[in-house]
Amino acid sequence: MPGADLFPGFETRRLAGEGADLFCRIGGDGPPLVLLHGYPQSHAAWHRVAPTLAKHFRCIVPDLRGYGESSIPEPAADHRTYSKREMASDIVAIMAGLGHRRFSVLGHDRGARVGYRLALDTPEHVERLGILEVVPTAEMWNRFDAGMAMSAYHWTFLAQPHPLPERMIAADPVLPYLEWTLASWSQSGSLEAFDPGALDSYRRAYAEPDRIRAFCEDYRAGASIDRALDDADFKAGRKIAAPLHFVWSSHGFPAKTGDPMGLWRAWAKTVTGDEVKAGHFVPEENPEGVLGAFIPFLAGR
Repeated sequence: MPGADLFPGFETRRLAGEGADLFCRIGGDGPPLVLLHGYPQSHAAWHRVAPTLAKHFRCIVPDLRGYGESSIPEPAADHRTYSKREMASDIVAIMAGLGHRRFSVLGHDRGARVGYRLALDTPEHVERLGILEVVPTAEMWNRFDAGMAMSAYHWTFLAQPHPLPERMIAADPVLPYLEWTLASWSQSGSLEAFDPGALDSYRRAYAEPDRIRAFCEDYRAGASIDRALDDADFKAGRKIAAPLHFVWSSHGFPAKTGDPMGLWRAWAKTVTGDEVKAGHFVPEENPEGVLGAFIPFLAGR
């Protein structure tokens, strides 16, 4: 069972999304809470915080479509298949299948983008929204300067037309590409923050060419349809209705934008936030910081 030892007491299920079957770990009691991982990871990214969160919430921890152990839908020419709107529709579907119409969402990286798109598109489903280590996609693109282009080069590299990035990554997908990415985005500059079991989950995905393409499609959507949807919502004055708590790391990408909290205030009606000490992979690098920031917020305290 992939990653079973990382989530003691959690059950393993495959649940039908809107256009993909999602591999999920489920555990705990209380109000429903969805944990959404980012790139280049899987649900395993939450293994250091999920057991504690499960003491307060019913935690549903899926692999996003194309990631981890979830199914890999066929890409579309316009990249819509891997848009955050389609990924969010998977989450609404699996939660409905579990009997939850309304729930809270905590997302990191790409999962946070799925979370805020879900909150914008279907506000009736989102009780509270936790955003970890991203600013809105449109804002990220608008603030691309030379420094950001160097540190977040993957935004433009992975979005290049198929099959260029897929073939380049496939030349050596685990070392150097995956492991270099994980190490270089962490505060320590090494793999020391990552549990061997979690690393195995991330490495397995990079052994599958179809998943590498799914990752690229995720970023192609980010450069096209996701950005267009953000721009349309912002122009129309739409804001996230759910209370939003934003946590960014001292050494991550949002910190480079200058005023990450200010950016989110333009997108949501109620915004609170905290900075924590970590690199980009906060749930693994500083789980105590994540728990301290989000448990009171998600519990409504």
